[in-house]
Amino acid sequence: MALAKIKSATTWGLKIIKMQIEVDLSDGLPAFIIVGLPDKAVEEAKERVRAAIKNSGFRFPQNRITVNLAPADIPKEGPAYDLPIALGIMAAYGQVKANFNEILALGELSLDGSLRHTNGILPIILEAEKLKVSEVYVPSSNVKEIPENRLKTFGLTNFKDLIFHLNNEKRLIPAKIEPFSGHIESHYLDISAIKGQLHAKRALEIAAAGGHNILFFGPPGSGKTMLAKSLPGILPELSLSEAIEITKIYSVAGTLEENEGLKKTRPFRSPHHTASNISLIGGGKNPKPGEISMSHRGVLFLDELAEFPRTVLEVLRQPLEEGSIVISRAQGSIKYPAKFILVASTNPCPCGNLGDPKKECRCAQSSVIKYQSKISGPLLDRIDLHLEVPRINIEEMQNLKEGENSKTVRERVSGARFLQTQRFAGQKILTNSEMTNEDLKIYCQMDKKTLDTLKMAAEKMALSARAYHRIIKISRTIADLENSENIIEKHILEALQYRQKNSFNQNHSPL
Repeated sequence: MALAKIKSATTWGLKIIKMQIEVDLSDGLPAFIIVGLPDKAVEEAKERVRAAIKNSGFRFPQNRITVNLAPADIPKEGPAYDLPIALGIMAAYGQVKANFNEILALGELSLDGSLRHTNGILPIILEAEKLKVSEVYVPSSNVKEIPENRLKTFGLTNFKDLIFHLNNEKRLIPAKIEPFSGHIESHYLDISAIKGQLHAKRALEIAAAGGHNILFFGPPGSGKTMLAKSLPGILPELSLSEAIEITKIYSVAGTLEENEGLKKTRPFRSPHHTASNISLIGGGKNPKPGEISMSHRGVLFLDELAEFPRTVLEVLRQPLEEGSIVISRAQGSIKYPAKFILVASTNPCPCGNLGDPKKECRCAQSSVIKYQSKISGPLLDRIDLHLEVPRINIEEMQNLKEGENSKTVRERVSGARFLQTQRFAGQKILTNSEMTNEDLKIYCQMDKKTLDTLKMAAEKMALSARAYHRIIKISRTIADLENSENIIEKHILEALQYRQKNSFNQNHSPL
């Protein structure tokens, strides 16, 4: 009887796949069929769409309705297809006329015809130009997620408004996209609240400035967790490109809250040590991001690192080295970004007192070795900064003055990050930690004396090639914090402090 075709898209990871929603009305007993590998949420769209059309004051066709979600070999999931299916039915039934080749409509319908906030559609909206459309229609609460207004974008509160708009009965005004501005959450722990631990604070500043991973070890109550929680407060504000990357991940993961809009703060994720490897790397039939991808451009804090199962910790190797995670399924592989700062904390032994001058360690040597061996040498090798956090006695703590606040430290960190932004302009890297071996030759110049010092230390400390290169990256960050164009000897010497043998790694093979 009638056929309508509506442009749409689905996601496979963060990539979009072009789709076409075909709606056919034919003679026969009334029926509503959806084909094209729909999941349960898409299958249930039949009831939502029927009720939404009727409750919006329009007639629902009493025909045999067949909806094909093409291509048919790709699974479709989620309620985002409600709006284009309803629009296709209205077009096939002759109740709306428009140039549907120029339109992209996405969103979940309520039974009364109103539009609900819909997760997972931001990557599609951002790539809408590839679909060769000029107008985008989404729920009004989703408009806040959109960072740029390259196409005409309309925020809908109900289905009826869309039909009136397309029929030129009551035109809608394109949404106004608010300019992006990142900010720092006020609830982040201020670094000035941590008494003493100047060496650890300095390492934290270096980690923030260069995007380096850091391990804190020491007895219980020494301030390891407080140090980790203060890191987000000294990181620079998000740039627009970083905010888009983060928001796309959270949209696909389905964790964006209604009216939350574009992410304006850096993620801080802290999974419990009982977390599975699937929860860390992501998974599912259409794999969703895990904790490591949700930490992208932010912080992943693993407290009590040695309590995590070794199989879980080993999945961190790839993302720590490559800045991404690949999840393979029968339909193909999905690659999610995972460029985060890993902050890990652990006790040096089961009782926690190993190396403490005031408390005796009660653990047998075999217990210490077994405990520390949960964290493999190759994983430790990928952590740039290793810091012992000693216990501070009460009297000393009371006499210590308050140190620099997070704002002061953040200004230095932002200055170092600005130098890196200029250095890596036009490249796909943002921080020193992301440099390749080829980049080190270009951006990490040293005089002969400095290079000889590094080589001698590397030989004496039996550094691996990976650890050697990470020392250079840390030195480059220290130089940036001091606004130094070249790496000099004192930068190398400071960087080497964070790779010395200590009560934690002495039972491991050489780093």
